[in-house]
Amino acid sequence: MLTPEQLIAAQKSQLEALFALSGKAVDGFERIVELNLQTLKTAMHESSEAALAALSVKDLQELAALQPNLAQPLTEKLLSYSQHLYEITSGTQSEIAKAVEANANEMNRKVQSLVETATRNAPAGTETAVAMLKSAMSAANNAYDSLHKASKQAAEVVEANINTVTSSAIKAAQSGNGRAKRAAA
Repeated sequence: MLTPEQLIAAQKSQLEALFALSGKAVDGFERIVELNLQTLKTAMHESSEAALAALSVKDLQELAALQPNLAQPLTEKLLSYSQHLYEITSGTQSEIAKAVEANANEMNRKVQSLVETATRNAPAGTETAVAMLKSAMSAANNAYDSLHKASKQAAEVVEANINTVTSSAIKAAQSGNGRAKRAAA
């Protein structure tokens, strides 16, 4: 049986874990806000430069030559923004997952200790019930491990796919910019 001190310590531990997870989530949100603010500042600056450049053209050929120079950096910046956003969110998710895993491992250790204590103090004739409890805990641990491994593999596949798509999009944007410059010339 849990003593009041053990119960208070367990609740304190869970509360500390909750605050740590909340802190990680807020840090990730803060990084996303910073990224968005920097992106907004850059976009405003580049938009004003593009507008001034468009107003300074003297004929349609200059305007046609100016257009590819505006579109290609925009595509690259959009891809870069998407990549940074993905890095922030996946990094935050990874930190939270590690914290949750550590907390789950600690709780598992405490529950196993509790079961061992209960097993030692169990009255005679409850061996079958204790064996079933241990078997259920073992099955739950195995299921958790399998789920954790599968989610890790899925995250790795998603990250590899995002990196492939991003590099393909950058190459396509760069080759499209080269064709547009040759067409304008």
